[in-house]
Amino acid sequence: MEQTLWGHLPLLVRSNSKESVEYILQALWRTRKIGLDAADRHVICDILQLQNHADLDPLLVCLRTLIRRCVYENISKDEIQKLFPTEVLPELQRLLTLLLQKFQREWREEVLKDQVMLPRLKAMTWNMVNQEYAEVADPVAVINLKLQNDAQSQSGEMEVKFRLAKDTLDTMLSSMYCIRDQLSNMGETSNTQLPQETNTV
Repeated sequence: MEQTLWGHLPLLVRSNSKESVEYILQALWRTRKIGLDAADRHVICDILQLQNHADLDPLLVCLRTLIRRCVYENISKDEIQKLFPTEVLPELQRLLTLLLQKFQREWREEVLKDQVMLPRLKAMTWNMVNQEYAEVADPVAVINLKLQNDAQSQSGEMEVKFRLAKDTLDTMLSSMYCIRDQLSNMGETSNTQLPQETNTV
């Protein structure tokens, strides 16, 4: 985090209670995908006794950065206070550490629920049949895939069934070979060089 951001944290001292700071943090988390609306900004400005709404933005950037580091990085509860440099007032360090510790687990669970989980292949069966309503009764393969969905909101098994004629199967196999080769190349690359960690929010 840029050092200049920390200078805006003392604005929180203007709030009249710990509950007010808690409200600000929860509002920032609740609006992490869409940003604060005018009503939220007005309430927070009232809490901090700010006349100019422009003075609020640097503080919000600092707090959002703190929240992201607390939730998305592998930081234990005991290490949250180490996020603050020494120039941050001790009382602010204690207050923000207490509140971030309070919500860290809940927020991390929400992040996990938000993650998109693709179903995985559990089993595949197939059989040969003749095409219906075709002038020439060429055989086709009927593929039956059993997929396992591990997402908490839609956990369970599902089945997908489709038909493949020979020309479609040839195209599909060609694509599968390309995928296999790319996965093999990626595996060799990862053995020689570890990928850099990236964070997206």
